[in-house]
Amino acid sequence: MSKLSIILTVLIFVGCNSDKSIKMKSNIELNYPETRKDSSVVDDYHSTKVQDPYRWLENDTAQDVEKWVIEQNKVTESYLSQIEYRDKIKDRYTELFNYVKLGSPYKIGDNYFFSKNDGLQNQAVIYIQKGLEGTPEVFLDPNAMSKEGTVAINMIGFSSDDKFVAYSKQNAGSDWQEIHIMNIETKEKLTDVLKWVKFSGANWYKDGFFYSRYPEPSDGTELSATNDFHSVYYHKLGDDQSKDKLIYNNPDNPRLYNFTSIMEDDRFLILYVSTGTDGYETYYKDLNDPKSEFVALFTGFDNKSRVVDNVGDSFLITTDIDAPKYRLISVNSKKPSKDNWKEIIPESKHLLQGVSTGGGKLWASYLVNATTRVFRYNYDGSNKRSIELPGLGSSSGFGGREDDTHFFYSFSSFVQPNTIYKYDIASGESEEFFESDLKFNPDDYVERQVFYKSKDGTEIPMFIVHKKDLILSGNNPTYLYAYGGFNVNMTPSFSTSRMILLENGGVFAMPNLRGGGEFGEEWHKAGMLLNKQNVFDDFIAAAEYLIDLKYTSSEKLAIAGGSNGGLLVGACMTQRPDLFAVAFPAVGVMDMLRYHKFTVGWGWVPEYGSSDSLEHFENLLSYSPLHNLKEGTAYPATMVTTADHDDRVVPAHSFKFGARLQECHSGDAPVILRIETDAGHGAGKPTSKIIEEQTDIWSFFFYNTNSPVSYIEG
Repeated sequence: MSKLSIILTVLIFVGCNSDKSIKMKSNIELNYPETRKDSSVVDDYHSTKVQDPYRWLENDTAQDVEKWVIEQNKVTESYLSQIEYRDKIKDRYTELFNYVKLGSPYKIGDNYFFSKNDGLQNQAVIYIQKGLEGTPEVFLDPNAMSKEGTVAINMIGFSSDDKFVAYSKQNAGSDWQEIHIMNIETKEKLTDVLKWVKFSGANWYKDGFFYSRYPEPSDGTELSATNDFHSVYYHKLGDDQSKDKLIYNNPDNPRLYNFTSIMEDDRFLILYVSTGTDGYETYYKDLNDPKSEFVALFTGFDNKSRVVDNVGDSFLITTDIDAPKYRLISVNSKKPSKDNWKEIIPESKHLLQGVSTGGGKLWASYLVNATTRVFRYNYDGSNKRSIELPGLGSSSGFGGREDDTHFFYSFSSFVQPNTIYKYDIASGESEEFFESDLKFNPDDYVERQVFYKSKDGTEIPMFIVHKKDLILSGNNPTYLYAYGGFNVNMTPSFSTSRMILLENGGVFAMPNLRGGGEFGEEWHKAGMLLNKQNVFDDFIAAAEYLIDLKYTSSEKLAIAGGSNGGLLVGACMTQRPDLFAVAFPAVGVMDMLRYHKFTVGWGWVPEYGSSDSLEHFENLLSYSPLHNLKEGTAYPATMVTTADHDDRVVPAHSFKFGARLQECHSGDAPVILRIETDAGHGAGKPTSKIIEEQTDIWSFFFYNTNSPVSYIEG
C-alpha cells in the first residue's frame, strides 16, 4: 500500500518507577523522493479515458522501481527513527511476544504432532511424540532452513498407512510452495520435490497423492504474472515431478481453481472447480473403479456445496442451496438429484460455519453474532448436544478420524490467549491441556459487543475492547479494524500486538461489516459486487458511532485493514478524509481497474466485478482508492505497508497508491510507505519482522494521534 514538513506535538513517555520524561522533537521534515509520471499512459474503458501515470511502478523487478522502493524506505525509516519511544515500544512488544505458543496436537497413528514456538523463534517448530506421555522430539525446524527465518512449513497430508507426510515449504512469504516428503518413523527426507504449487494440499492415495499446481512461469515473472491453468496431478513416491499424471484440468478455461480432497476411506476423490473466491462446482470420482470419470454433484458457480464425508455410497454435504445460512444434507452418489436429498441438519437462524466428523459423530460449528457455538450430532442428525465452551470467543479443531476417542480444540477471545483443551468423546468432557503464560492480566480489560446503524439503517455488530476503567471522554486513541469481504468471518481473536494499544489506554474496535460471512450468504452478497459501497458505509458509520459515544474523536481515530481490508481503508480515507487521524492500508487492493491482471487477481472477479464490464467499471471507478484521490486534499497520516514478495496482492497496488497519495496530499500529516523485503502477503512472516512492523505501526499510531505512551513494568 502506500506510505512532507510535519509539525508534531510534544509527547511524553512515562517510564517504569521513574519521573523522567522523553520529549519528542517538535518538527520532523520529510523530503519525498521524486516519483516519475508518464502522462502518455491512458486506458480507454468503454469510451472513458483513464490516465495511469504510475504504470511503470507495476514492474516491481525493474531497476528504477527497486531504486524508488529503496528511496521510499529511507524516508520512512528517517521519519520513524525520530519517534523517541519507538525502541521502548519494541522492547515492550518483544517482552509480551516472548511466551510459548502451542498448536493443537493431532494424532497420526501412534504419534502426536504439534507446533510450538518457544517465544521469539522466527517460525514455529513441528514436534512429534509417541502417545500422550511420550517425549516430544523435533520433527521439522524451519528456523534451520534459512538464516533470516523466512521459510515457512506446513504439514499438508499424511499417507493412509501413517508412514509418510507431505509438507509444503514457502520462501519469503510467497504463495508459491514446494512439496517435500518425509518418512515419519526415520525422519528421513525423501528425494521428491514438487514445484510451482499454489493453494494445494496433498491428498494421499495408495503410494502417492493428488495435488494442484500451475505450469512453470517465465523467468522474472514468478511474483507478478497471471497464474493460469491450475491443474490436478497425481504424484507417485520416488518419481520425478515430470512423471506426475495429469488428473484434471480445463484447457478451454485456464482461469479456474481446481482443488481436491479425499474421503477417509479412500473411496472417493472430490474435485472442486471455481472461477474465483465465491461459488464452485463439486464433482466426485470413485477410486474403486479405475475407469471412473469425474461425476457432477453440483454445477454452476452460484453456490457452495462441500463434501464433509461419505457414509457408504452417500455423501454428507454442507450447502447454501435454498439455505443462505447453510445446512447439512445427505446425497446418494447413485441418485444425486435434488429430489433424493435428505436433510440431516436443517438451516437455522444462525450461520452453520462448518461440519466435521470424528469419533463416529458429527461436529457442527455455528456463529452466533460472530462468536462460536459447537454441537455434537449422530450421523442422522439426532441426539443434538451442546459443547460447553470456556466463554464467548472463537473455537476450532473439533473432529478427527473415525476411530478417535478424543481430540484437541482451541479457544481464544480478544483478551484470552489461545488455550488448548482435550475433549473426551465418550464422556463429552473437556479438560484444559495448555494455557498460554503471558506477562499481562486479562482481568484488567473488558470486551463487549454493540450494535449500531449503518447509512441505510442496517444494524451492524461491533466488538469493542478496552481497559475496565476507561472514561468516555472522546480523548481515547482508538484503532478501528475490519475486513468486509469474500465471505470471511471476523471473530474474536487474541493479539499480543494489540496489548500495546490496550495497556496504553487505547480502544480496539472491530465491526462485522457486510461482505463478510458472519450472518450467511445474504450478508455476504449485501457487500459484494454492486453492493460494495455498503461495506464502506458500514465502516464509516462505525467510526461515527465511536465518536458520537465519546470513545474517541476524529483526532484520535485510526483505521486499519489488510488485503481486502486495505481496500476498505483506502476507499474510506478517500471518501471521508476528515473523519480519521491515521490510516493503515496494508497489502491492499488499490487499483480496482487493473487488479485482475496480476497473479491470481482474476479469482476476485466474482467478488468485485471487472472493469471489462461497463456496469462494473463504473462501480469500481466510483470507489477505487487509486482513482479517487483528489489533489489539494488533507488526508490522514498514512503508513502504507506492503512487501516485495507479495504475489497475491502485488505491491504495485501500494506503490501506485502511495505515489499518488504523496502527490495529492496537502496537509501536514505524513504519508509514508513501509515496504518489507523478503516478505509476502502475511502468512509465514518471521517473528523478527512481525515485531519490527508492529513496533512501527504503534509508534506511528501514538505519534500521530498525539497520545501519551506509558508502561508500568515489573
